[in-house]
Amino acid sequence: MQHYRMYLDGQWLDSEAKKDVLDKYARTPFATIAQTTAGQVDEAVDSLARSFRENRLSAYRRFQILAKAGQLLLEREAELAETIQKEAGRLIGDARFEVRRSALACEISAEEAKRIAGEMVPVDAMPGAENRMCFTMRVPVGVVCCVTPFNVPLTLLIHKVAPALAAGNTVLIKPTQQAPVSAVKLVEILLEAGLPPKHIAIVLGSGAEVGEALLRNQTIAFYSLTGSREVGERFKQSIGLRRCSLELGSNAATIVHGDIPNVRNAAVLCAQKGFANAGQICMKPQRLYVQDRILDEFVREIVAYSESLVVGDPSDPKTQVGPMISPEEVDRVDAWVREAVSAGATLLAGGTRVGPVCYRPTVLGNVTSDMKVVCREVFGPVVAVIPYHDIDEAIRLTNDSEYGLQAGVFVSDLSIAMKCAKEIETGSVIINDTCFCRFDNMPYGGIKKSGAGGKEGPRYVIENMTDVRTVVLTL
Repeated sequence: MQHYRMYLDGQWLDSEAKKDVLDKYARTPFATIAQTTAGQVDEAVDSLARSFRENRLSAYRRFQILAKAGQLLLEREAELAETIQKEAGRLIGDARFEVRRSALACEISAEEAKRIAGEMVPVDAMPGAENRMCFTMRVPVGVVCCVTPFNVPLTLLIHKVAPALAAGNTVLIKPTQQAPVSAVKLVEILLEAGLPPKHIAIVLGSGAEVGEALLRNQTIAFYSLTGSREVGERFKQSIGLRRCSLELGSNAATIVHGDIPNVRNAAVLCAQKGFANAGQICMKPQRLYVQDRILDEFVREIVAYSESLVVGDPSDPKTQVGPMISPEEVDRVDAWVREAVSAGATLLAGGTRVGPVCYRPTVLGNVTSDMKVVCREVFGPVVAVIPYHDIDEAIRLTNDSEYGLQAGVFVSDLSIAMKCAKEIETGSVIINDTCFCRFDNMPYGGIKKSGAGGKEGPRYVIENMTDVRTVVLTL
């Protein structure tokens, strides 16, 4: 069994305490990881701060390192995909795609490293400033702390780390204990690509010890978190005036309007995206608002497709829905479904376990807005089909949420599409696709309780992780 160490102050370090990393389908350990202490967290941050001050990298050097890292990710695709499949329970095909996507995000970040620029400000247009010149520069903030979840362990980390390095910062990584190995391997790759040894660190441990130590440390300049709403609120309460970017939860909606030419296509896409990664994706369609005139056809098609899906071993290429992260999460999702049914919801498909860690793709009807499967984030393979009569009702129902990550709208009428784009209260509105849509160079992030502190996407992260410095010259 492979053992993985933490990386602090330019050194790989071990610990007496170790933690197993489970294969999420087999439920047996496939690796162990060292455990970082709170004191070591502070040592790691101090080292990163010194390296930031003493070893500034040029934009071109940052480009070279990240471009090389992207190449190395592709060279290690098979190894990394197997790791992701085991530690996160992702389908092996999805895990391979995740590695390729991570390499592309590295490439985009590398290119953005060469485009960081300020602007000229015409202060000589102001009375009394005729002999002045003003311009701005973008400068890195310092030590950036990146905290990531289990569900897409490599790509979500790359979307934080690569732009942070592109901007000229030093980086501290805190992956989840559930899926930390791909993060350790990313550090190996960045070092092999030429990143200065003390420009990066990875700490391994619980949120209760390591996470709280990170929040207490006053040297960290910027926190980037993808996690639950509750953890995001804890960050905001703890870090004071320091900056952060928080990507949090969602109960994302997709509207299916009655004028679309192919109802089956929309139904299949809603099922594919709704059950992707066993539903453990924050932007996955959970609430499906379907116009009443096509409701019966939509339900028939989504139920038929959902019941055809193969559930089971993520290492088997034939599997279409793999495991959830733990038996406890399956218990929670099953309890929510049963609670909804007991309150009057109709179980249209699924609603049963498949072994200890898999849950059959589930479609619910006759739900109400106060049911957990509607108003909270299921984070499992469950969707709810909800009828509406006109588009104003669909928009109102979509906006009736404490979350606001993304929304999807299937519609043919351009005027209705633009009305949805203007009136739906989410960070992104995706027309003629589900809410599960992200391209790595686009701005991505939610409003309300789905996020705070700015968008992701390399260019936009770099803007967040740099300060604007104004320079005034007297001529």
